[in-house]
Amino acid sequence: MKCLILQGSPRPQGNTASLTGPFEEELRTLGNECAAVRLYEKKILPCTACRRCQNDWSSFFCVQKDDMEELARRVLESDLLVLATPIYSWYCTPPMKAALDRLVYGLNKYYGERRGPSLWAGKRLALITTCGYRPERGADLWEEGMRRYCKHSGLRYQGMLAERHLGYNTVFFDGEKERRAREFARKLSVED
Repeated sequence: MKCLILQGSPRPQGNTASLTGPFEEELRTLGNECAAVRLYEKKILPCTACRRCQNDWSSFFCVQKDDMEELARRVLESDLLVLATPIYSWYCTPPMKAALDRLVYGLNKYYGERRGPSLWAGKRLALITTCGYRPERGADLWEEGMRRYCKHSGLRYQGMLAERHLGYNTVFFDGEKERRAREFARKLSVED
């Protein structure tokens, strides 16, 4: 299996990275190919809803020239897409949101004069997230939004690993969080 992790945290060594580290390591241990992309290091312009992407049904297309074409190519080459982001104001971070907006238009050819295909239909998608509130009150809107995103795009939603941080003066990562990250990787490593 080929996995692509889109890392949406601004902090390279933050909580989200500490959670995705053992997840990625476990996937590799199980024989999977895994790559991670830090979105804060990429140039991702916001979608302008010009809909010119709808004129080409053969691949991702956008008139804006930034890192999204390469990112979309890597998404299409993967079997499993993992979105790893801290929760800010009950949703993902800005570069993650910009990437998702561009992907939903560039890969779903639904918005032109004629309804076209979803170029990534059937792809598996999972979430890894960190938040300051209990996950059921902090990451629930993000998860519901992504469930709808998956249904709309024809993606197969695979679940979410959400972990809470109790504050800046506390240690986030521990053995239990590592165990759950590895367990989530093992669950996703099995093709459904």
